[in-house]
Amino acid sequence: MKVQMNNIYKSFGKNHVLRGVDFSIEGGDIHALVGENGAGKSTLMNILSGILEKDEGEIIVDERKISIDKQDIAKNLGISFIHQELIDFPDLLVYENIFMNQEIKKGFFLDFKKMKEKCKKLFDSLDININPEEKVRNLSVGQRQMMEIAKANLNEVKLLILDEPTSALTNNEIKKLFELMSRLKKNNVAMIYISHRMEEIFSLSNKITVMRDGKSVALLDTEKTNENEVVSLMVGRDIGDFYPEIENRPGDVILELKNFTSKNYFKDINIKLKKGEILGISGLMGAGRTEIMRSFFGLDPKDSGEVILNGKHITIKNPQDAIANRIAFVTENRQEEGLVLDESIRENISLINFKEILDGGFINKKKEETLSQKLKDDFKIKAMDIETKTGDLSGGNQQKVVIAKWFAINPQILILDEPTKGVDVGAKREIYNLISNLTEKGLSVILISSDLPELLSLSDRIYVIYEGSLQGEILKEDANQEKIMTLATGGSL
Repeated sequence: MKVQMNNIYKSFGKNHVLRGVDFSIEGGDIHALVGENGAGKSTLMNILSGILEKDEGEIIVDERKISIDKQDIAKNLGISFIHQELIDFPDLLVYENIFMNQEIKKGFFLDFKKMKEKCKKLFDSLDININPEEKVRNLSVGQRQMMEIAKANLNEVKLLILDEPTSALTNNEIKKLFELMSRLKKNNVAMIYISHRMEEIFSLSNKITVMRDGKSVALLDTEKTNENEVVSLMVGRDIGDFYPEIENRPGDVILELKNFTSKNYFKDINIKLKKGEILGISGLMGAGRTEIMRSFFGLDPKDSGEVILNGKHITIKNPQDAIANRIAFVTENRQEEGLVLDESIRENISLINFKEILDGGFINKKKEETLSQKLKDDFKIKAMDIETKTGDLSGGNQQKVVIAKWFAINPQILILDEPTKGVDVGAKREIYNLISNLTEKGLSVILISSDLPELLSLSDRIYVIYEGSLQGEILKEDANQEKIMTLATGGSL
């Protein structure tokens, strides 16, 4: 299959999202599509998959000009789009999801036996180990993604679009996904791979199209380019070294967690955090990294353990107790737990800062606007004004709103759980600079991250969690990916 998209335009009112984009792909290609949030990648793919109609331009499939103005047309051509937010039916069984809207019938009745058998054969052909009669809500995110890819192959997929496919997967699930992609490539399936993870782009793709501000600015051979060139083309400038030079001089111990235990999640965790330090927390997904910090912050209960802050034993039963002790927590799921997407930047910043903006029990509008405007400026949040809805912001700017919201409490400890997940490279660098600036002022940061280069570049020390236990500690000067993964998989140094 060969697909060409020529001079594609798309606007939403006065917002010109695509301004003459060119893109092409052939069977067997893994073609990376990269660009900052808001560059137009998803809109372009929504047009190719029939979700949106283009305003101008042409789409040519196997030398024929075709109008893909409905999803059924794309489906019949063999084009399938696996979205970042998976679209399935959790309360139905796996095989019911696979055959949704294309059920096999025996006369007037559904042929359940035939659908189960065909689903099993489909999974076997793709080496997918999922029970067709399992309820979808019981599957992991990785298994649900495999199910969606299998569903696409039910219709003899020729072009598969994958949008940030690894953002919520474990390392083992990522490995299985890449193996499946390799099998599809051998079967001459073309794949468009959208990701902010440069290491994946360079290990998987053979071509890279770079988008910026609604335009396609470069088509590159992966073997003939490098990360710095791709990033510079994405952001329109040279951002220098991707990770800032951080030379922290951590002070005395500010926090101790002693024998921290929560049944079924983690046991006897002993952690120390120093003033002005970036403390990395690593481990495979499900190891207990996030659960430890959620219990420390009072979001989830613990069974036992002590918290010593600035030399004093304290009790944290809920987030209000944590906030009173100037502890902030930027959660991994910013859209559900960190923001109210339908509310403005001003309203989101106000949520936990009523003390700063109240007068006699009522919100002082001027104080609220002054606080929000100052934080918008300080954190370089790119938006028209403080009344912009947070749901309309890019992922990086949403993350900056979350951090800004917490910064207003003047925290002494900031917990960051996957702070750059789903954030483009330009915004990542800005967040890294922000973390560096905060620690220079004496703020202590706990950084939970699955991105090993990020963890290694920013952290002063790294604790590694394995199956709910503290497996080891690595100092910055001794740390590398091999040591972290050795501990994360249960080994010892």
